[in-house]
Amino acid sequence: MEPTLHDGDRLVVHYGGRPRPGRVVVVRLPGRADLSVKRIGWRDADGWWVERDNPREGVDSWQVGAVDSDRVLAVALVRLWPRPRLLMGVPPAPSR
Repeated sequence: MEPTLHDGDRLVVHYGGRPRPGRVVVVRLPGRADLSVKRIGWRDADGWWVERDNPREGVDSWQVGAVDSDRVLAVALVRLWPRPRLLMGVPPAPSR
């Protein structure tokens, strides 16, 4: 999620929060057991399209497809560490 977030950042998340395009969310990507932090792009018939802020790193819907709603676990509200910052108003990354 660089440049928005970096390894080691600590987030306050709202489990069960309502995802909306542009918001940062915690998801379980299809075919992966670990959790990921991604940005919601849009919703279509197959689920939520999630993207990474850095197109050169990581995995997102461009590789694994849409994410079912039940796999969008939480909405990130605030980065607490290293410097507090609201994440709700962060603009979405430019489209590719």
